[in-house]
Amino acid sequence: MTEIAERFRAILPADAVLTAPSELVVYECDAFTLEKKAPDLVVFPASTEDVAKIVRLCNELDLPFVPRGAGTSLAGGCLPVGGGVIIALSRLKTVHEVNLRDRYAVVGAGVVNLHLSNLLRGQGDHYAPDPSSQGASTIGGNTATNAGGPHTLKYGVTVNHVLGVEMVTPAGDIVQLGGPVPDPACADLLGAVVGSEGTLGIVTKIWVRLTRNPPGVRTLLAVFDSVDDATACISAVIAGGIVPAALEMIDNTILRAVESAFRFGFPVDAGAVLIIEVDGLEAGLNEEARQCEQFARSHGAREVRQAATEDERKLLWKCRKQAFGALGRIAPSLCTQDGVVPRTKLPHMLKRTREIAEQYQVVIGNVFHAGDGNIHPVLLFDERDPDQVRRVLAASTDILDECIACGGSVTGEHGIGIEKIDFLPKLFSEADLAQMLRLRQAFNPANRCSPRKIFPTAGACVERARPAGVSV
Repeated sequence: MTEIAERFRAILPADAVLTAPSELVVYECDAFTLEKKAPDLVVFPASTEDVAKIVRLCNELDLPFVPRGAGTSLAGGCLPVGGGVIIALSRLKTVHEVNLRDRYAVVGAGVVNLHLSNLLRGQGDHYAPDPSSQGASTIGGNTATNAGGPHTLKYGVTVNHVLGVEMVTPAGDIVQLGGPVPDPACADLLGAVVGSEGTLGIVTKIWVRLTRNPPGVRTLLAVFDSVDDATACISAVIAGGIVPAALEMIDNTILRAVESAFRFGFPVDAGAVLIIEVDGLEAGLNEEARQCEQFARSHGAREVRQAATEDERKLLWKCRKQAFGALGRIAPSLCTQDGVVPRTKLPHMLKRTREIAEQYQVVIGNVFHAGDGNIHPVLLFDERDPDQVRRVLAASTDILDECIACGGSVTGEHGIGIEKIDFLPKLFSEADLAQMLRLRQAFNPANRCSPRKIFPTAGACVERARPAGVSV
């Protein structure tokens, strides 16, 4: 790779090309740590034009390339399966424009989600999608996976807040899809790109919709003795005509870890807690919060608290969003799943998850976006033990199969990546998959951009098995 690295150093600064094995190992996986493959080299573009130059050189050298944001993705989406080049977008961190009058911002793909939120603080607007990884994940990465978050129950996922993107195509051309106008008069190629996990091109700049801050917020913590009571309450709140800004559930396993880490005052003997947040105009907001409390108590809540101050509310959300990190106190390795089921199936799904945990002797905690049925069972294990890895993978398969059986999906926001490729034929027909692959081939005919992602390689979806000139 020495000669190839020199070709990249000819178009980039010397410090923008990594080749040392000790540096490349940092990029061998994302947060899905069960699959690892180091790239042949990593490059750091500083502009869209740099990305275009890199892509053109990759095409000339017949090298596969994979865009990477912060590496917080949870399905192997930025894994360089056959080696090749990782294009790290972390230096594209400029906020190009904030237009409060028209309520949009233009940001580089490497801008961290939380940094945009902090920049907007006090100006009356915010960027609504708030994944739990928002302290590290980038808006480019959020766009790639169509990330969600607690507050997307009311406000929608990333695709509902992306107005346009600037993208480098797999051929190395720079194109713009959409822009500051909410409804451009063209085909909705933007909708295809958001959530395509970097397989249709490399997004370098994003026009994002800004949302007015709600005048009032009420945040409740409802404590239940059982998971079943908590999940029954979830459906009751939505069926009652209330659409909370957020409706999250944390079970006892994760509750104990979070309390140990943050000392919020969670009752560690509770079976589960719900975080219920309603927002909007002050008029009627107290009544809406009262109705939520009534739903909780009528479904067995032994206690319902309301955050008394903004600091208390922030601490509560900090506990929720850093729950995955707190689990490091229990086990050295985590595997976070991302299924979706109808809300009414949540009691069944969590019961089945408990049965699967017992069957495979795996500890599974649950913390998830309960309001829209997006479950996140977290399997705790030690990846240094092959038997534990085997059992975790088998349990994960059974959980996702059950999501499909319930009429749901195997992903709500983490994506397919490489982890869930085998589930696609269970969700879609061969004709459906073939049509999806035709779309990708229209954008990415040589399949050098993020190869061997999302689609299976058998049946109707035969991909180029190995990029030419690259050994595995």
